[in-house]
Amino acid sequence: MLGKTCYFLCAMKVAYLINQYPKISHAFIRREIMALERAGVTVVRFAIRKSGEPVADAADVQEASKTIVLLDAGWARLLHATVALALRHPVRFVRAAALTVAVGYRSSRGLIRHLAYLVEACLLKRWVAREGTRHVHAHFGTNPALVAMLCRELGGPTYSFTAHGPEEFDNATMLGLREKISRSAFVVAITNYARSQLFRHCALGDWPKVKVVRCGVDEPFLGTELAPLPEGSRLLSIGRLCEQKGQLLLVEAASVLRREGRAFDLALIGDGELRSDLERLIASRGLTEQVRLLGWASSEVIRSALDDSCALILPSFAEGLPVVIMEAFARARPVLSTFVAGIPELVVPGRNGWLVPAGSVDDLAGGMRAILDTPRERLREMGLHGRDDVKRWHDSDALARVLISHFGTALGAGAPAVSADQAKE
Repeated sequence: MLGKTCYFLCAMKVAYLINQYPKISHAFIRREIMALERAGVTVVRFAIRKSGEPVADAADVQEASKTIVLLDAGWARLLHATVALALRHPVRFVRAAALTVAVGYRSSRGLIRHLAYLVEACLLKRWVAREGTRHVHAHFGTNPALVAMLCRELGGPTYSFTAHGPEEFDNATMLGLREKISRSAFVVAITNYARSQLFRHCALGDWPKVKVVRCGVDEPFLGTELAPLPEGSRLLSIGRLCEQKGQLLLVEAASVLRREGRAFDLALIGDGELRSDLERLIASRGLTEQVRLLGWASSEVIRSALDDSCALILPSFAEGLPVVIMEAFARARPVLSTFVAGIPELVVPGRNGWLVPAGSVDDLAGGMRAILDTPRERLREMGLHGRDDVKRWHDSDALARVLISHFGTALGAGAPAVSADQAKE
């Protein structure tokens, strides 16, 4: 039956809709798209707007050339598509406008912003028809899912979306999450925790629509030869420099270890609004020799940095399930993180890493001590356990086959959905 679904989809195109794409922090979306294409699905990439971030990865440069950006069309074409659709299908347009007002009225982003989403949906409907796509899959339950929903209300193709958290769950009512789920063909949750949060914000009758499809790691991380653990005690943290990632507490924890006379160095890959605050904190704590801010990096540089470290540290306050944890495990490096959202579904204390309460400098420092005190052979063993877990649950190609089965059901292929384990058989 899976073969029937694959055959059905290979003759079709599926549209992907993301707010900003490509983007440094969205490498997991690129991997998902490429895995679908390896399986024979044609994916048309749509972004609502361009990312203002630098494109650090060569693969993202290629993705940019393949991506159709709605707002690049200019307001003249956007308005033309809107007026033409309103004149040709007035009933559909009024229904979509009413839905826009209903969702926008409750949103902190305001009604004017939501009317702009309706305009974007009108152009998306025209362009997906031009491309011959019969299904739209959006990433994130924020404005991409809203534009996909409005496009459907305007007579466009069926849609689905992936909810990552935490924003969708923190602002579910303002985002109209219940309406987005009820009108969708299905919704993807990236963890069991995310599925539970979607259950909280949708009707009981819509629970069967919520499918768990985890984010994946691909060949460059899983397939290349593993590097031995490096000499010394090099620790690594990867993520946007922002409040929810917890790097300010990580620097405070590093300061505790420095006062104890511990030998280590800590590298932070990423950039963001807290960079200047981190620089000041590092200087004030006398950590300029131990802690380095490296800025954004390509996937290749991240892979090399993981190989040069003995463990990854991610002290987040709020997450979905960070892809950098999967990448660290793929490179056989254990992980220290927090009891947040879906992280405990992958990081298992005593098996592949350590978990500490979010927000506690003392516990974070204790976790860092545990890394430094763990024999190298044990670190290696824990990292290999993590690699086994990622191979089982987060292989991009296996997860693409799961998505294909859900797309096939949405499009009427008639094949039952498959699990990740079934897809690997």
